[in-house]
Parts: sequence; structure tokens; C-alpha cells
Amino acid sequence: MTLQVLIVDDEPLARARLRRLLAECREPEAVAAGEAGSAAHAMTLVRSQAFDVALLDVQMPGADGMALAAAWRELGTPPPVVFVTAHPQYAVQAFEVDAIDYLTKPVRLQRLQTALQKIVRTQPPSRDGDGGQPQFLTVAGQGRTERVALSDVIYFKAEDKYVVAQTGAEEYLLDTSLVQLERRHAARFLRIHRNALVARNAIRALARDRAGPDADGWVVELAGTDATLAVSRRQVSQIRAVLAGRAPAARKV
Repeated sequence: MTLQVLIVDDEPLARARLRRLLAECREPEAVAAGEAGSAAHAMTLVRSQAFDVALLDVQMPGADGMALAAAWRELGTPPPVVFVTAHPQYAVQAFEVDAIDYLTKPVRLQRLQTALQKIVRTQPPSRDGDGGQPQFLTVAGQGRTERVALSDVIYFKAEDKYVVAQTGAEEYLLDTSLVQLERRHAARFLRIHRNALVARNAIRALARDRAGPDADGWVVELAGTDATLAVSRRQVSQIRAVLAGRAPAARKV
């Protein structure tokens, strides 16, 4: 597996050096999948895209790296953090926000590879099918944090600023995006509409939307709920493939 890495540093030259080092990594292989020069930009990227690890500077204009790492911990699926900084005095603080490693500049290739190997060893797989590990969502709200098994989720639906995860008995608000969920869990969930992902094994039927405003529209019927969800026309063939027991073509996200 090639690690998808987010580089966060306000210095373009520092980002360029890390990008070159990542291209040289072989054990494990890694690629710079995103770059940000500020905490605000990095937060936007993490909300819309899944990363296996973030290489994070400490001192940046505005919110610093420590504050950003702490904010990420409130997300359902934050990226593991490796700090990369010229300031060794923040090491203790870094591990208080659950950093995987702490590298001082200038970073050497072997040291970077060692940090990435820790990611591979210590982090549960972020994509379904990797190692057969159980998959969970961490949901926080109303003074309570709990783990919800992905196998219990029937669908995800975007509503206002949040995503609703619906199980058979409960619904949970997630502070993430459908894009990120789709990237992480494409083997388990299928995009059926711009505002919804459904569990593949929950799909029971594809039907005409007789009650909706579009007489030519489609909905899916799902196990575990009486709700039906709208299907975009271009996803109808994907639903039929699932019902026929075929693997639908992978969707690029």
C-alpha cells in the first residue's frame, strides 16, 4: 500500500523537501497527496479527503500545529500525525496530542521512513479489506463518545453541515464529509446520489419513485429501515450490478 500523506508547513521550501523525500521512500512507499501552508487549509483538506498520515509543522502563522492536531482529534477519523519541526522543545507536548513520531529538521530519508513504518505497524487499516480488521466510527456528542461498528451502518446521508450515519436503531451526526467516508470505505459503501452512501449488503431493491416529484426517478429499498433513498440516474447501473451480485466499477473520488 502506498501511504497517502498530507504535508502541512507554511514554508514552501520545507514542503518541497518533504515532497522529494516521500518520492524516495520505498519501505513503505508514500506520496504527497495534499499540501497546506496553514492550519485552516489543512483542516479543509482533512474534512474532504482521507490521508494515512499528516506531516505537521509546529510553528505556523495563525493556529499552530499543536492546536491543529488537537482539533483533528475531535473528528471521527483524524489522520495520524508525525510532527516535523526545527524546534525540539515541543516533543513532550506533541505526544500529549497522540503524535506517532516527532522529527526535527532537516529530516533525513531513513528517519522519515522509520516514522512511516510506525504508521503501518501501529495504525488500524483505514480502508476496508486491509487485514480484515474491524471497522468503527468514533462518534462524539452531548458529552459522550462512543464507537459505532461500520457493519451496523445502513447509510450515510449529507444534511446541512453534517453527515448522518443511520443504523437500525440510532442515527449519529458526524463532523466529516461523504467524500472522506467514500474514500475510506468504498469496499463497504456505494455512492447512490450526491448526498448519500449506502451499505452494499443492505441494498434490497431498486424501484421507481412513484411518490416523488420525478416520475422517472429511482429509489433504493434498504434492509433495516423503512426509509427509501433517491438514486441518481447515473448510479442506477451500479445498484443493478450490486443486486445481480457483480462488483460495480470503481468510482474515482
